[in-house]
Amino acid sequence: MSIRFKVILPYLLLTLLVAVTGVYVVTRLVANSLSERLTNQLLEGGRVVSDGVARQEIKHVEIARMIAFTRGVAEAIQQGDGAQVAALVKPLAGGQDVENVVLVDMRGDELLHLIKVNNGSLMDVPTPTGAVDLPIVQRLLSSTDPNTQPQRGLGKNPIDNRYYYYTSLPVVLDNQIVGVVLVGTSLEKILPYLKSVSLADVIIYGQGGGAIATTMGGQTLDLQILNSFSIPAEDYNRLVVSNEIVQGENFTVDNRWYSLARGSLRVGNDRLGVFAVVLPMNYVIQPGTASRNTYVFIFLAAMLGVVLIGYFVSRLIINPLYKLVRTSQEIAKGDLNQRSGIHSKDEIGTLASTFDDMTANLQQRNAELERTYKILEQMDRTKDRFIDVSAHELRSPLTVAKAYAQMVESKTQDKPDVQPMAKGLVEGIDRMIDIVNSMLDVTRIEANSLKLVPDTVLVNTVIMKVEKTFKPALQERNLSLKYEELNGLPAISADPDLIYKLFYHLIMNAIKYTPDGGTITIRGHKVEEDHKSPQLEIVVEDTGIGLAAEHQELIFEKFFQTGEVMLHSSGKTKFKGGGPGLGLAIARGIVEAHQGRIWAESPGYNETTCPGSKFFVRLPIEANIEGSTEKE
Repeated sequence: MSIRFKVILPYLLLTLLVAVTGVYVVTRLVANSLSERLTNQLLEGGRVVSDGVARQEIKHVEIARMIAFTRGVAEAIQQGDGAQVAALVKPLAGGQDVENVVLVDMRGDELLHLIKVNNGSLMDVPTPTGAVDLPIVQRLLSSTDPNTQPQRGLGKNPIDNRYYYYTSLPVVLDNQIVGVVLVGTSLEKILPYLKSVSLADVIIYGQGGGAIATTMGGQTLDLQILNSFSIPAEDYNRLVVSNEIVQGENFTVDNRWYSLARGSLRVGNDRLGVFAVVLPMNYVIQPGTASRNTYVFIFLAAMLGVVLIGYFVSRLIINPLYKLVRTSQEIAKGDLNQRSGIHSKDEIGTLASTFDDMTANLQQRNAELERTYKILEQMDRTKDRFIDVSAHELRSPLTVAKAYAQMVESKTQDKPDVQPMAKGLVEGIDRMIDIVNSMLDVTRIEANSLKLVPDTVLVNTVIMKVEKTFKPALQERNLSLKYEELNGLPAISADPDLIYKLFYHLIMNAIKYTPDGGTITIRGHKVEEDHKSPQLEIVVEDTGIGLAAEHQELIFEKFFQTGEVMLHSSGKTKFKGGGPGLGLAIARGIVEAHQGRIWAESPGYNETTCPGSKFFVRLPIEANIEGSTEKE
């Protein structure tokens, strides 16, 4: 038998049995006292009204959140763009069962006010209506907490002079409140629903005890009837803070007697006003001859039957599920050899069989991934060894070649036609040596064999030394290098040569990706965080082409380069100059060796607008690094 029938069939039969018993009890085994029954019905009606208002609140919050989180709405509110707000919200609100929508920005301007008219469409109200003055709006506008809970309240809309139940919700952008969305439903619409679910007429009282809406006297609002139901202000103030539903008095309307009970209209912790439920005195059927003991016995027997049937049905369903849960927990711990062993022919059996097949496939894929990972790991080690060996092997011939090139350069001082070629040869060899040294640095970092010689280092002195190295390139490309707040920085304990390399690569990176005529700014300050030793933060900011968000972590990986590598310039300090893609990987390795942190931030990549990039370096002022007396 299908699990659907295992669950539904017994409970369907049980529900029919309980329904028949309930009808019998309601019609034959009523309470012994007419007044007691009426009181109970009034109190129950009051609870149902409170629950009905709470359900309306849920609907309001759903619609308000849908509007607040619609893409572009928060930005349009922040900019005060009423036309854009209307273009985004009006089609969305038109598809919802909503009567009143208001959007207010932080300046208190009503950017949009929609209200449902008689033909069912939403009318755009062009003039301010004072919605911003509602307390539930003011509380949100004055709040600085973007997680402020929704606010609720009753208010009269001056457009149609109807009372509405309102819910307000903050509109948040970048963790800041930029406005408020207000969703309202008229009491004329809510009250018939409350009457249908509570089986009683409903009265709503506003501030001061005046009745503002009721289902008594039909749908037409009769001011005379409303005034007759009003209560003194002191009674209203007592009821609005009460946690109980209080029975009121008996009264007559059109020669018909009614009984009334009042209570505080609450949603969550908000007290919106006072409501009353009204029942005719002849609502209660005359009690039957059966006793209350019979009533209790029948329902106790029905409850016992529910418990027994529920117990046996739950065993049929839950035991296999528990077994499946235990199996999944073992698999989650890494034991892919586990299987559920469930072989029933219902949906649980199908689920268990599918789960077992999935686990078997996962086990197979996991084994394949492990094999592939080992192969890739071996290939990575082979590549690193190749780079290390190649770099060492290239170092010696390059040193010899540089010596000969310098000799040629010195002997061709009086030969203008040969001198540029000799100079270009020396520069080319210098660049190859730089690349080889970078390759060696990367292999040391990968092997955790980077040697540090700690000393007292003034960062501003190191950066000025790097500036001298790049001064010809800066002048050639008309780039400005500025300092801010560097002179007063404290000295740090670090390896001077490695700190030089760190800022050498960061400044060279800024030069390469900043167009001619741009600016590179270096600033620094001391950072003191809770439970951490003091640190020095250096920021290298450029006006270059920027970084895409998905590349802001990858750029610190070795050999990674942004853009099309074949389109890069051939000069290392030219705009978008070429290179092996090792500089930022070396920079990260040096920072981490000093127990620091490095990261990049950028609004995005654009070679036209040049949004720029910022590279942040944090180094401990007193780093606990192991020193070495040797250094390659």
